[in-house]
Amino acid sequence: MRAGFFVAVVLVHCTNPAAAGAAEPPRFEFEAKRMGTTFRLVVYADGATATKAAAAGFERVAALEAVMSDYRADSEVMLACKANDAAPGRPIRLSDDLLAVLTRSAEMSRVSGGAFDVTVGPLSKLWRISRKTQELPDAKELAAALALVGPDKLALDPVAKTMTLAKPGVRLDFGGVGKGFAADEVLKLLKRDFGISSALVAAAGDITCGDAPPGQPGWAVDIAPLRKGGPKRTLTLANASVSTSGDLEQVALIAGVRYSHVLNPKTGLGLTGRRSVTVIARDGTTADGATKGASVLPTERALEFVAKLPGAEVLIVTQLDDAKPEQATNSPGFARFLAQRSP
Repeated sequence: MRAGFFVAVVLVHCTNPAAAGAAEPPRFEFEAKRMGTTFRLVVYADGATATKAAAAGFERVAALEAVMSDYRADSEVMLACKANDAAPGRPIRLSDDLLAVLTRSAEMSRVSGGAFDVTVGPLSKLWRISRKTQELPDAKELAAALALVGPDKLALDPVAKTMTLAKPGVRLDFGGVGKGFAADEVLKLLKRDFGISSALVAAAGDITCGDAPPGQPGWAVDIAPLRKGGPKRTLTLANASVSTSGDLEQVALIAGVRYSHVLNPKTGLGLTGRRSVTVIARDGTTADGATKGASVLPTERALEFVAKLPGAEVLIVTQLDDAKPEQATNSPGFARFLAQRSP
């Protein structure tokens, strides 16, 4: 899957006088459709290296999509779930990639008290139908799906590299963590195989940054506002990731109630109320998953949850109704990442 990506190049001038004597590598940007969204890759490297690295990076994302996608009947995770349907409770052998993302997901579920949960697959299926029909799920169908969801439905054996699912019908959904995990893997590949350390990977609201661009303190990343025309906030990040979950665009209006695309694993329904959650973390997997867990939890509990994640910070913006101003709450260390764009 090497073909099918777009590349643009922008030459950037040195802004650090101390480094003025050294030639800076040019900046290249690449885009490709992967995992149902646009993956954007920005690297500082010579042209030939950058092009090869981007092709390899997008191939890596495609390979992970074949592992984690719940839209593809032939993905590793879907085949594993179907194998459990045929032989319930039998340990299923996992690839290193699937074991890695499941291990991280299980830990996020534990720390969040189940607010983040990859076993929400049965609920995701129902909610996708509800978003199309603009009708809430049937009560009996919802109850049946909820019975298949929960941290107790999945057990991992890291030594044997297997998972065991508790019941037939359990389905895993990596929509809340997969893009962040993929971004982490791309950055690792760029540095390991191509010697590129100054890079950025963006997938929708998930952005993972390597070393800062030449002559800059970090990558300038805008946080999507809670609503159009809302306050603009810009972060400066290096060797860190940021993820934002909100209801600016992906919403469903059902019986006059505005539902977010983010599901509450406890109720099986999309979140209600105007709320945006931004998490900064040391890696994309943590940032991606933490935004979903923090979105489900009340503000104080969300702050407590993120505080348990090493190096993570959170900003929560809420608006009770359109007639009232936004309310922003953040963890103590979040402000140090806020900055104006570099000139």
